[in-house]
Amino acid sequence: MKRTGGSNEAKRRAGEAAADRVTDGEVVGLGTGSTAAHAIRALGRAVDSGLDIRGVPTSFQSRDLAREVGIPLTTLDEATPDVAIDGADEVAGFDLVKGGGAAHAREKYVASAADRLLVVADDSKLTDALAGPVPVEFLPDARAPVAAAIREAGGEPTLRAAERKDGPVVTDNGNLVFDCAFEAIDPEPLAATLSAIPGVVEHGLFVGLADAVFVGRADGVERRAPPLSE
Repeated sequence: MKRTGGSNEAKRRAGEAAADRVTDGEVVGLGTGSTAAHAIRALGRAVDSGLDIRGVPTSFQSRDLAREVGIPLTTLDEATPDVAIDGADEVAGFDLVKGGGAAHAREKYVASAADRLLVVADDSKLTDALAGPVPVEFLPDARAPVAAAIREAGGEPTLRAAERKDGPVVTDNGNLVFDCAFEAIDPEPLAATLSAIPGVVEHGLFVGLADAVFVGRADGVERRAPPLSE
């Protein structure tokens, strides 16, 4: 589910700061969501000014926006991203919960393929520890066994309902999403447990992928990076 909070100005600052790190000739993974959209728009303006890049979109939304602002597009079949820019629903250190827009499967394989992942977020997304819920995309026919396995792992799955139509949210991949509540999240072992459940396509725990986090605030942007990424 989407999480609200944070000013549009803070999101804009974060997105534009990350976009400024993209250099000529790079292939860029284009994330999904309101903060990543600011980065895409900034990259579109840079392309209009002569920056030579190609984008790999992570959703129908990001593909449409990239086309609107004039970013040439490619695919993972044709190119490997040098950098991916994406938002997050929660940020604890450099671990993330993503998937509020139900695009986390494509977001994860683009981020994993990229040489570096730049996370953009306003300061309302910062937390001391991830609390979830954790989105889990799954094959529709596997709903019952996936739900049982999540409960066995200590979670409580809730099928994500669409907001403007009857029925569940359907991802760009044609799958369904559980939002899974856990009493406590230990990111690395829980990520491994969820990944091992048959029928799960992908989950929203992004562990060990972020190379930098750009935190937008009312008065500027803070860049955070693990020691080896400085």
